[in-house]
Amino acid sequence: MSIKALDSLIERVRVAREARGTLAIRGSGTKSFYGEPIQGRLLDVRGLTGITRYEPSELVITARAGTPIAEVEAELARRNQYLAFEPPRYPDIERPGQRGGTIGGMVATGLAGPSRAAVGGVRDYVLGLTMLTGKAEVLSFGGQVMKNVAGYDVARMVTGSLGILGVICEVSLKVMPVPSYISTLRFDCSEGEALDLMQRWAGQPLPINATAWWQGALVVRLAGATAAVASANQKMGGEPIDNALAQRFWLGMRDQTDEFFVEARRSLADGAALWRLSLPAGAPPVPLPGEQLIEWGGAQRWWVTREPAARVRQIASSLGGHATLFRARDKAVSSSGLGVFAPLKAPLDRIHQELKQAFDPDGVFNPGRLYPGL
Repeated sequence: MSIKALDSLIERVRVAREARGTLAIRGSGTKSFYGEPIQGRLLDVRGLTGITRYEPSELVITARAGTPIAEVEAELARRNQYLAFEPPRYPDIERPGQRGGTIGGMVATGLAGPSRAAVGGVRDYVLGLTMLTGKAEVLSFGGQVMKNVAGYDVARMVTGSLGILGVICEVSLKVMPVPSYISTLRFDCSEGEALDLMQRWAGQPLPINATAWWQGALVVRLAGATAAVASANQKMGGEPIDNALAQRFWLGMRDQTDEFFVEARRSLADGAALWRLSLPAGAPPVPLPGEQLIEWGGAQRWWVTREPAARVRQIASSLGGHATLFRARDKAVSSSGLGVFAPLKAPLDRIHQELKQAFDPDGVFNPGRLYPGL
């Protein structure tokens, strides 16, 4: 990052702190819909751009927070490597038709794509980061190598915190080689049959990389060594899907441009909401009215429904999970005042409050974006 860009951010934080003001951290703004409403004056971090270190042989890349995800992925692709957790790239607000998102926003939201259940989430790939705190201090956590695990794992803790602890300035990420062989299979089956199949496969040494069930069709992506994938294809059966068609499908799932998500956004105008239910993979079918898409071997279930927030949350809790209000025309109305994220229990709430106090004692950054009062 240029010294000038960082110094400018530090000064903005210092001034806001002295004036008891608040700042809303933003990169490309593609994930502004996620979380609670944005409050505070805009703090644009896109001046922090560029890949600062890339060691293909060590599977590590370091980039500044404002660097577009697309730029990092293009560089990795030249070495046949990639971000295995497939971060979603929502439409760029300022560049119609382009996929957006920055490295900082990717880490701050912690959102991952279809392969999440197989390879892990964003925080599993964050090796270290540099952060500007609410005290106008620049701190570094973790490192730039996979074996660096000394001290508190603050870098991973920041992942998914939606900027309430500070401004992510630079991130070091573990990357992976692109699988040598990928194939996709389709199975026509009911929701219950799909859940049973995914549970059965989970107990077998199969190279399953992603799954998605919607409207009577279960689609499964296999990835790994050629021999392993070929063997799984024969063992599992199903209908092979053309690679080009399969790639478009998985990109649509990753970036949420697939038909399910397109229709979900249209439904918001009629008062429906898009909920993300995080459940044990073996949980039974969810008794909700509306439209459903199942991912991650049954662990992530998207619902477009008009059911009250309390009902959605009660069902998710009864099945051993929780529900997040992902999209809605008016989140305050759709959540019935219960918040976007499932409320924290007392011990976790206290930990969140203490972390906020440690890194941003004056409440400068993204007030209330993750939970009210933080």
